[in-house]
Order: sequence, then C-alpha cells, then structure tokens
Amino acid sequence: MHQDRTYRKLVSTEKLTTFQVVVQETDLLVHAEKRLVQETRELVFEHRGYVEAYIKAYPEFMTTLVPWRHSGPAPNIISDMINAGAKAGVGPMAAVAGAMAETVGLGLLDLTDQVIVENGGDVFIKTNTPVTVGIFAGNSPLSMQVGLQLSCKKKPTAACTSSGTLGHSLSLGKADAVCVIADSCALADAAATSIGNRIQSEADVKSALAAGRRIAEISGMVIITGEKIGAWGDLEIVPLINPA
Repeated sequence: MHQDRTYRKLVSTEKLTTFQVVVQETDLLVHAEKRLVQETRELVFEHRGYVEAYIKAYPEFMTTLVPWRHSGPAPNIISDMINAGAKAGVGPMAAVAGAMAETVGLGLLDLTDQVIVENGGDVFIKTNTPVTVGIFAGNSPLSMQVGLQLSCKKKPTAACTSSGTLGHSLSLGKADAVCVIADSCALADAAATSIGNRIQSEADVKSALAAGRRIAEISGMVIITGEKIGAWGDLEIVPLINPA
C-alpha cells in the first residue's frame, strides 16, 4: 500500500530535478541533473525482480531476523543484503530499502553525475557539493532540529534512518530515529535497524551507541529518543534553520 511520506515536504534541493517513482512497495524520491523517470523505473523493476526471485526460491529469506547464510553466486543486491545483515547481526530484509536505493543510484550514475535516491528514509547520495540531511524523528521535540552535513563529491555516501515509533518497517525497539552513515547504503540500513532494536527508552541510548560502534564499516550514527540525543563517529552535526 502506498504511504504518504509527509517528511518529504521538508526536503528542498536546489539545481537538481526532482521526481518520484513508485513500483509496488518501492517508493523512491530521486534528485538528479535531469528527469530519468523511465530509466529509474526500469532499474527498480530489474532489482525488485532479483529480490522477488530469490524470495521465491528461499521463502525464509523474507522473514528471518538473523543473518542469512548463502553459498554460491547471487545478484549484487542480494549479496549486499546478505553481507549487510551479517555485519549488523540482523536478517537480510533489514537492508532491502537501502540496498534498493543504492543499486538504483549506482545505475543512475551512468546517466547523471549527481543523484540522490531516497527510499523510505534511506538515502544514497552522490553530489558535487555538500548536502545536509535532516533527521526526522516523529513526535520527538528534536525532530528536524538537527541535520548531518555530508561531503559526497569523492564517493557516494549513505544516510539511513530506522524508527520504532513511525513507518511500516519492522523495528523491535522504540527509538524515534536512528540515523547511520556509511559508504554502503545496505549496511547503513541494516545497522540502523540493529541499533534501533536495542532501544526501549532514553536510558538505552548510551549502550546502543556502544553496540553500534562495534559494527564494522559504519562511520557515524545519531540516536534520538524522546528528548535525548546521542551521537558517535566522524559526523558534522548542524542545526536546521526553520526546517518547516
């Protein structure tokens, strides 16, 4: 079912063309140097096809909450999901939104030098100038009060957010937002889920940060729960001016 993603109204991107592509549950907001609607749709169909075919062959892949073991070749998006889940200690579907954003984004980089692909709060970014990503945290008073300024000129960067209080993705915790930065969008997505699963109250923020630090290859994270915020890593946190 299509979900109205009201937080997208808080996004403003200058100099890039913005368009939306929806294919079943996949709902992408894309910013690129030109409109690439059909090309984006084709990439979504291609990579959704790989995921759907794999689930048809291995139904438990869709439901398991623990890392998936697989030997032999697999499509890149499946391998990315499996590897991300293994590093974060969660099931592979915890990485599906980030993996889709990344595979579509990489495909579009053959057609545009700059692209931002957002998929349910999971963002793949490759731009020539720094980008500030606001952190939407539902009813928390800190929601859209701070952002992360990311430099994405040399290589793509991922910013993925998991929440236990909003959205339809499965979370076993109660964090308003866990935002993870990494080179891999699949890993950032899986890590955000893993860290968020550990949070039941504001008292858990410190221990969740400590657990997140043990996940290899993530560069930073921000946790927002109620009125409490915690952060770790190589991050440039900036206040958002009049985000509404």
